[in-house]
Amino acid sequence: MPNYRRAWHPGGTYFFTVNTLRRHGCTLLTDHIDSLRAAVRTVRRAHPFAIHGWVVLPDHLHAIIELPPGDADFATRWRLIKAGFSKRLPPIERRSAVRVARGERGIWQRRFWEHLIRDERDFAAHMDYVHFNPVKHGLVARVADWPYSTFHALVADRVYPADWAGRMAADGVICPD
Repeated sequence: MPNYRRAWHPGGTYFFTVNTLRRHGCTLLTDHIDSLRAAVRTVRRAHPFAIHGWVVLPDHLHAIIELPPGDADFATRWRLIKAGFSKRLPPIERRSAVRVARGERGIWQRRFWEHLIRDERDFAAHMDYVHFNPVKHGLVARVADWPYSTFHALVADRVYPADWAGRMAADGVICPD
């Protein structure tokens, strides 16, 4: 068994990638976006955290969150978000014998990937990665076209311009003037 090392930094800001169990052709997260949002709201009430950036794609999500001072327990937050989302869905997915024995749903990969944000440059790079991800995966031609993202709120707050990152064309990215 691998020896996973987590970067536990109280009050830290982290980038996360969280995947569904079956990635290929899965649209579970966007099909049930309201259930995911409800799960996040519920967890934030009990275990507060600030959301700096978030994008939900059909089969995975990326988030940049900041924990309160003195708190480094992001693992509990993700466990509760995943469980809360899963409980809102009917149990119709295929489950392995191991998952059945453990009482687990067949929705999420067991683990997630986290990265402790080191500085402003690292923060900016990860924020850009989060918001460009739907274009990277070919889901939309422009960042602004993806509805399940904090990009729109950040445009309203003048963090990003509405035409940020241009648009994807058949032969590459076209940047705005």
